[in-house]
Amino acid sequence: MKVEIITIGDEILIGQIIETNSAWMAAELTKAGFEVTHIHSVGDSAQTIIDAIDLAFSRSDILLLTGGIGPTHDDITKNTLCRYFNTELIFSNEVLENILNIFAHRNISLNELTRNQALVPEGCTVIQNKTGTAPILWFQRQQKVLVSMPGVPFEMETAMTDDIIPRLKLQFHLEKYLKESFLVAGITESALAMRLSEFEKELPNGISLAYLPLYGLIKLRLFTRNTANPELLQEQKELFQEQTALFQEQTALFQEQSEKLRNLIVDLLVSENEKLLEELLGEKLQMRQLTISTAESCTGGLVAHKITSVAGASAYFTGSVVSYSNEVKERILDVNKSDLDTFGAVSEEVVVQMARNCAELLKTDCAIAVSGIAGPTGGSEEKPVGTVWICTYCRGKSIAKKYNVGNSRRENIERSANMAILQMLKMM
Repeated sequence: MKVEIITIGDEILIGQIIETNSAWMAAELTKAGFEVTHIHSVGDSAQTIIDAIDLAFSRSDILLLTGGIGPTHDDITKNTLCRYFNTELIFSNEVLENILNIFAHRNISLNELTRNQALVPEGCTVIQNKTGTAPILWFQRQQKVLVSMPGVPFEMETAMTDDIIPRLKLQFHLEKYLKESFLVAGITESALAMRLSEFEKELPNGISLAYLPLYGLIKLRLFTRNTANPELLQEQKELFQEQTALFQEQTALFQEQSEKLRNLIVDLLVSENEKLLEELLGEKLQMRQLTISTAESCTGGLVAHKITSVAGASAYFTGSVVSYSNEVKERILDVNKSDLDTFGAVSEEVVVQMARNCAELLKTDCAIAVSGIAGPTGGSEEKPVGTVWICTYCRGKSIAKKYNVGNSRRENIERSANMAILQMLKMM
């Protein structure tokens, strides 16, 4: 089933916010077996929204909209959908009850604008919003579906997970798909592409390889859609047997290509799943019953943020010292002043002390320390922008390495955080 995603809002087009809904939706829909064919954003203009819906319905089976259904006057999606489907708004007591329950839980009083959220297009299926006031609107047009959802990410994600994807799976026949992911490090994208060029040339029809560069890492995704679906053909015995054989043949072919790729990148391989570095680190720490802390300068606490973004991190992470200034390095982390004066904050001597002393200060088995020049200023001929020293420490052993991560401040901070977690992973 072909799916199109449209995100609505002037704030997206003028760059006021970074639109993340479509990426999240596409990933979840792909996991569920749907094919996302188009993603685009439009502004708060009724005619623009209508034109986008017309185009989407001409080429897709399912159209998912986010945004423009809030309580303010610039939220025009609901009225536009009434115009498109030739209907009108009616008052829903069920939606009002849902809103009142949410407000009672949050101890907020209802105002007229929010009360208007209970106005819904007549003829559509209304799905209650479990985390917000704007209801989810489901429209059926012959064999095609349009679903309008809030633009607030956690409201949309709850609706998609709990209601939308399960309902779509019940209504539509889905293709099978096969996917393998490989996370690699220590190589540039172009060098990796050269290494895998022959492999890509020889890939069978229908199997594709995608490169997804991250900061300091590359995710490889091997993917194929398997058009055989034996589960839905039980009543047609002969066809079922034929499709089962095709399914097994395609699966075997895909697994053969996956093993070829694995052998080509085995020296670079970090993991073979969709997990983030910080999730892998958390699993390793829990498995070995170790605790960890961080001492950060140029990353400003990003390493700690990544580690604590994983549910259950309190089992192994105790805290962090963001020692941005030399004074904090010296006073809180007990870094030797003469070493700071002699070698500078961005040096092996300093990060080793930062890591070891952080572990001792916060009573942890392991520690990560980062000190670098994020830029765009502050570099020198000896230590240009992008120079970063990382020390990982675990139970008396420490490893310190120097990296040259780039010229962009944001890129340098992100890369440094990833490299720090990766270095800790490899050390353990």
